[in-house]
Amino acid sequence: MRGHIVITGATGVIGAELALKLISRGEKVVLFARNPESAAHKISGAAGYVKWDSDMESGEWTGFISGAKAVIHLAGKPLLESRWNEDHKKECYNSRILGTRHIVTAIASASEKPQVFISASAIGYYGSFDRCSDTPDIIESGAKGRDFLARICIDWEKEALEAEKTGVRLVLLRTGIVLSTKGGMLQKMLAPFNFFLGGPIGSGFQCISWIHVDDEIACILEALDNPSYKGPVNAVSPEPVSMKEFADLLGEVLGRPSVLSVPKFAVQILMGEGGEYAVKGQKVKPGFLKDQGFHFRYPNLAEALSDLVKNKK
Repeated sequence: MRGHIVITGATGVIGAELALKLISRGEKVVLFARNPESAAHKISGAAGYVKWDSDMESGEWTGFISGAKAVIHLAGKPLLESRWNEDHKKECYNSRILGTRHIVTAIASASEKPQVFISASAIGYYGSFDRCSDTPDIIESGAKGRDFLARICIDWEKEALEAEKTGVRLVLLRTGIVLSTKGGMLQKMLAPFNFFLGGPIGSGFQCISWIHVDDEIACILEALDNPSYKGPVNAVSPEPVSMKEFADLLGEVLGRPSVLSVPKFAVQILMGEGGEYAVKGQKVKPGFLKDQGFHFRYPNLAEALSDLVKNKK
C-alpha cells in the first residue's frame, strides 16, 4: 500500500473524528488501535485495522508505515481518567514515551519514509499555574515546565524529534483542552450542570486553554497538507479563559446556574496527586497558527459551547 495515512490512538475522541474526516475526503486510512475489531465497528471504511500497544516492538508496524503519506501519532493513556498512583503515572508516561520511540523506530526502518510525522504533545509542556491573572501569555517559544506533566511532554517530544533524523517533516502538536461532548473535561462537566449542580472546578482562577474539536481536526489536517507546518504548534483557541468564566458560559448555554464549585480537596480525594493538575492551567496562545493565518471556526468560547451542546459533537 502507498499514499495511505496511519493514525494511532484511532478510537479516541480526536482520532475517531480525524479518521472519519480523512475517509470522507477519500484518503486511505490505516488505524492502529488496541482493539482492531472494536475500531472496525466504530470507524468503518478504513483501509486497515492494526493491533496497537506501546509495548509492541517496532517491527510489527514497519510494513504498515512504509509507503505512507503520513503518520499521525495520537496514542497515549488518558492522564486524568482515573485516580493517580505510581502505577498509573508510570503507565501514562510509558504509553507515550515507549509508543513514540517504537513508532519512530518503525519510520526509520521503513523502506519508503512517510512525508510527515505529526506527533501529539500537550500544553502541559509549559508547566501548570494557579491563577490566570498571574500567568503570562505563552506561545511556542515559552519555557519548559518542571512538573510531572511537563516532564512527560518534554520526554515525549524528545522521542518524536528523532524522526527528523530520517528526513521526515515533524509537527509537534501541543494540544490544549479539546472540547467535545463525547469525552474530556466538557463531557464530565455536563452531568452536574444538567442536574443544577454545576460550577467551576477548584478555585476558578486557573486558565483554560481550550479548542473546539472541529478546530483541532482542522489544525491536524492543515499540518498534514501544508509543508510549512514544522516543529511545535500550540493547538489552542486564541481566547483562553478562567475556569470560572468557562463554567459561567457553560451555565448560560445550558440555561443552568453555575454556583456549586468543586473544591480542590474534593478533586484531590477523587484523583490523588492528579487532582493538583486538574485545578491548575496554562494561558497558552496559538502563536504559530496565528502567524500561518489559520482560520478558527470557533475562536469564541460561547459560540463553541453552543455548537457543541446543540449538535452533541
